[in-house]
Amino acid sequence: MAVFLFEDIIFGPVQSRRLGVSLGVNLLPTTYKYCNFDCIYCECGWTKKSEFTANKFHPKDQVIRKLEEILSKMQNDRQTPDVITFAGNGEPTLHPDFEYIIENTITLRNAYFPQTRIAVLSNATMIERPDVFRALNKVDDNILKLDSPFNEKARLIDRPYKGYSIEKITQKLQKFEGKLKIQTMFLEGKHEGISVDNTSDAEVEAWIELLKKIKPEQVMIYSIARDTPSPDLKKISAEKMEKIAEKVRNAGFDVQVSL
Repeated sequence: MAVFLFEDIIFGPVQSRRLGVSLGVNLLPTTYKYCNFDCIYCECGWTKKSEFTANKFHPKDQVIRKLEEILSKMQNDRQTPDVITFAGNGEPTLHPDFEYIIENTITLRNAYFPQTRIAVLSNATMIERPDVFRALNKVDDNILKLDSPFNEKARLIDRPYKGYSIEKITQKLQKFEGKLKIQTMFLEGKHEGISVDNTSDAEVEAWIELLKKIKPEQVMIYSIARDTPSPDLKKISAEKMEKIAEKVRNAGFDVQVSL
């Protein structure tokens, strides 16, 4: 398995399948993944518990200084990003100064590229923190993960921290009152001999029922694009993805498909 890690605080700009020309912000360590999930499909590899307890975040002012350096250079080069994306080597909202960083990013965006959007890709686990909830409400694209409507399947695919439950996450997501996008990875195959297929009619229908409760402004569905730490996973075919997308549209949602 080839592990894909971002080697700096600011990376790109890159062409994102979902977001366009994206300037990435990595608030997490550059040599290993730092996340409270351990997704079997994550391009950053496995989460190592010994490293997850290290709490090695980039200082908030260093992040803002680096971001301004790059934005200034892009402005001089007349290179405009479609979006500034918080993603990187794990879960960005784990950073203790996440709200401060988002607020200062908004200030910089307004100064350099007022039309550029700000996006956060998150697993939604930290939204019970008031500062994280406030910060996510301030960004243009609040993109939150929901890979299965079933606890057992979510634990198999995402391998989250203890105490994670779909019921609790759904309740938290509803508090955004529609100011969010739901992102779901669809995949097939097995992990340690157990099927991880989350594309069955029953599972997709149950997932859509959760979407009806959450009421996101958009649903983003995608499948595997890079190597995965679990070796027996399979990318979903374009035909199957389109069938899922059609069900989402029929339920009244805007849907974006990335292959």
